[in-house]
Amino acid sequence: MQSSKRETKRHLWPSVAPPLLTIDGIGTRPPGCWKMLTVAVCMAFLACLQAQELQGHVSIILLGATGDLAKKYLWQGLFQLYLDEVGKGYSFSFHGAALTSTKQGQELIAKVLESLSCPEDMEPGRCAELKGQFQRLSQYRHLKTNEDYMALSKDIEAQLQHEGLQEAGRIFYFSVPPFAYADIARSINSSCRPGPGAWLRVVLEKPFGHDYVSAQQLATELGSFFQEEEMYRVDHYLGKQAVAQILPFRDQNRKALDGLWNRHHVERVEIIMKETVDAEGRTSFYEEYGVIRDVLQNHLTEVLTLVAMELPYNISSSTAVLQHKLQAFQALRGLQKGSAVLGQYQAYSTQVRREQQKPDSFYSLTPTFAGILVHVDNLRWEGVPFILMSGKALDERVGYIRILFRNQAYCVQNEKRWVVDQSQCLPRQIIFYIGHGELGSPAVLVSRNLFRPSLPSKSWKEVEGRPGLHLFGRPISDYYAYSPVREQDAYSVLISHIFHGRKDSFITTENLLASWVFWTPLLDSLAQEVPRLYPGGAENGYLLDFELSGAQLRFCQQQLEQLVPGPGSAPMPSNFQVLTAKYRESPLISAWPEELISKLADDIEATAVRAVRRFGEFHLALSGGSSPVPLLEQLATGHFGFPWAQTHLWLVDERCVPLWDPESNFQGLQAHLLRYIRVPYYNIHPMPVHLHQRLCAEEDQGAQMYASEISALVANSSFDLVLLGMGTDGHTASLFPQSPTGLDGTQPVVLTRSPYKPHQRMSLSLPLINRARKVAVLVMGRVKREITMLVSRAGHEPKKWPISGVLPSSGQLVWYMDYEAFLG
Repeated sequence: MQSSKRETKRHLWPSVAPPLLTIDGIGTRPPGCWKMLTVAVCMAFLACLQAQELQGHVSIILLGATGDLAKKYLWQGLFQLYLDEVGKGYSFSFHGAALTSTKQGQELIAKVLESLSCPEDMEPGRCAELKGQFQRLSQYRHLKTNEDYMALSKDIEAQLQHEGLQEAGRIFYFSVPPFAYADIARSINSSCRPGPGAWLRVVLEKPFGHDYVSAQQLATELGSFFQEEEMYRVDHYLGKQAVAQILPFRDQNRKALDGLWNRHHVERVEIIMKETVDAEGRTSFYEEYGVIRDVLQNHLTEVLTLVAMELPYNISSSTAVLQHKLQAFQALRGLQKGSAVLGQYQAYSTQVRREQQKPDSFYSLTPTFAGILVHVDNLRWEGVPFILMSGKALDERVGYIRILFRNQAYCVQNEKRWVVDQSQCLPRQIIFYIGHGELGSPAVLVSRNLFRPSLPSKSWKEVEGRPGLHLFGRPISDYYAYSPVREQDAYSVLISHIFHGRKDSFITTENLLASWVFWTPLLDSLAQEVPRLYPGGAENGYLLDFELSGAQLRFCQQQLEQLVPGPGSAPMPSNFQVLTAKYRESPLISAWPEELISKLADDIEATAVRAVRRFGEFHLALSGGSSPVPLLEQLATGHFGFPWAQTHLWLVDERCVPLWDPESNFQGLQAHLLRYIRVPYYNIHPMPVHLHQRLCAEEDQGAQMYASEISALVANSSFDLVLLGMGTDGHTASLFPQSPTGLDGTQPVVLTRSPYKPHQRMSLSLPLINRARKVAVLVMGRVKREITMLVSRAGHEPKKWPISGVLPSSGQLVWYMDYEAFLG
């Protein structure tokens, strides 16, 4: 019995070699042995083929199959997937689905399938054969109701049973508007999921919400039907060959880049997408989204994370890549109004009026151009500006990512003697050229005076010289330049990644929400901002050029603009000078926001210089909130003569949260001022709201501790300058109406309760504020107009209007109001 088993085993694949026969010293096997080996090899080959067949059947359902995106890109992408995967062990069926009637849908799909093309290097006969196969595997069906999805699932199951196939999985590609997502998702989840052991992949197209709240709502809704690993949110920019090469390039050139890819060597990063077309025909979409939501919040931000993220040890790990991208999102510094410059091409409002039947008096505030300054707050990128820019009706169509390196060399030889690959005085840059423009195709370019890069030779080739071609001010010969061996459409790349389950090329729910957390505050602050008008195309000239000004952007050309066409020019900010007057019997300074902040910053510096000259130190108490942010940034970046070394910084009030919490006033001071200036750490005095692992507990006596610190360091407890704001309810510091705490009495520092979250606060009291040598009250924005009017008529009523109780006993009170708060 044992002998029989052994013989059977040997028949399948010999485990013991038959004895050798020797003829003239040369070893040969018996003739029967070769026959056995041949049989074994054939059986192994057949087993491999059988294993391939057993990989299973994939059904791909394209929803919105007759739409523009599907006709232009998606059907071609699915055909390319079939060309790539045919013969590799999977069988396919392609279902084009839409709300169009069956007959009309079949006709439309037939036209699209006929227009499909093969790669240039494919033999025509082979192309025709595969195209015919793909057409036979593709069919149109009307999908609308739950019953339609149930019928589709039964048809797939019947096909599998009829052909003896095992199901590998199903892909549903949502090429439909987001408002349709929920109903489709519900139908798929309840009636069209594949059976046990097969996977489901659901592909979603942007927009993924309009802001953080809507994105979260959509994500929650989809999350009730699908698992996170089943959802593939598409950003087609991640399929562009130059963009898809960023991480592999960084990985393959780690040795050369390790010492360069950081704040010590990178001067700035530019992430650009320019378009020559305008929004005509798409104004209904554009009015809702604008250029920031359409391009910057998604495409350009995704690219930014690929450049800025820490490089995982293994870039093939989707989990590691996505986690490092999320960390990059979390390191982005919050955007302020001054982080952006906006424009709108002149014909846009006319197009909106025509396409949406708006009245002749309608003028849109939707930006069609935006430049945004982004900073990444970590050790690698601290201080390096990332410039994101996109716009319509510009002078050229081009997209690129440009990493410009610092040039700290001085070359003694004349410029004519500089050698391209040796001179450190020539510009040093790495460019991921997305396409179009002067070059016309995707490319990776590295300055020859940096290093010779390594790229995969099977997919990238060195570009031949093109005499006369210049890129970024240098001839193409100054670069090591590489282009793809075969250009691929972004959707073809991404559809392949979906099929193979590569999640790193797509946007997770967590990363999506992190992006909206970053962008939503800026979008809210810009909602009423008037964009600069530009004529479009080459006529734009220098009108949209912008420059870095500290932590802000501004247009290079400061011009008078006629925002509302008509017989006369509308008054503009530059038509007004700083206005001085009286408000509540105290000096009032009023101006447009920029001029007002500039004036207040100048006044604070002058006060500081006088105090240091007289007393040797300057004690400044600052309020929290959003109003002082532009002032802090102005002081940080535009006042190099400020005596910071002799300045003590105090807080007027603080929210009862840990100091590192984003809600903390101290965190705002750190983000917008302290990180840019050199103040001795012992001159910085945060309020002690977090003691013994508790927040603002009475028994911890944090208020008394702060009062003692003030008494010990500030002469007569009289600050040199206190900066206050005024809330829409008349509160100031954290002293609120109908709450007597801190309005009188002997306690210099008090715990108060706010009607707004977080409710617990610590604040300087009104008596302590009124001991200051100077108090400045900053009031900005149209929302403050009503309270400004009410307080102007009020007497000394601190219990009703706490701000009315601010009147320094032996110092000066000055009001700083912008025109919107003062004049409405």
